Amino acid sequence: MQGDSDFVTQYHEERGSGQAESDSRRKFLTRVGWGSLVGFLAINSAAFLRFFYPRVLFEPASLFKVGFPADYPPGTVNSQYQREFGTWIIRLQDGSFFAMESRCTHLGCTPSWMEAQKKFKCPCHGSGYYITGLNFEGPAPRPMDRFKLSIAEDGQLQVDKTIKYPGIPGKESGEVYPQSLLRV
Repeated sequence: MQGDSDFVTQYHEERGSGQAESDSRRKFLTRVGWGSLVGFLAINSAAFLRFFYPRVLFEPASLFKVGFPADYPPGTVNSQYQREFGTWIIRLQDGSFFAMESRCTHLGCTPSWMEAQKKFKCPCHGSGYYITGLNFEGPAPRPMDRFKLSIAEDGQLQVDKTIKYPGIPGKESGEVYPQSLLRV
């Protein structure tokens, strides 16, 4: 019988050490589970709180000065303000000015001024516009839009993008909106 008790003692000792391993594994898995839950809640709480802080985007000024009338020779398109303000300053041969939005009326791409051909050409779908903004080729549904242009107190040209003259299909904007032209 002595052999049996040694066997039982040995069995319980082995089982006890296995129980200790099982307990440490259980503690580890419990900690991993709680850690995962806390991490998940922290990430979601941060995303939830971020929702309440607005994203601040830079918006260019809607009222800006573009220089003196003498800076613009007749029959020219000035692209200096195209990138920053989305506007071309155009002086026609008769000396009148207007500010035109540099945006195609088809899908909103930015046309390029083709000096040699004296037209605006949209690189996306091939719409073409005369110097006045009237569309004559491609899928553009109407002429380009114009902005209010005036003379500021210091004598400079001033563009106001809050006042927009939308192009009317088949019509010159200068005829429909004579106030879009500035005669100096």
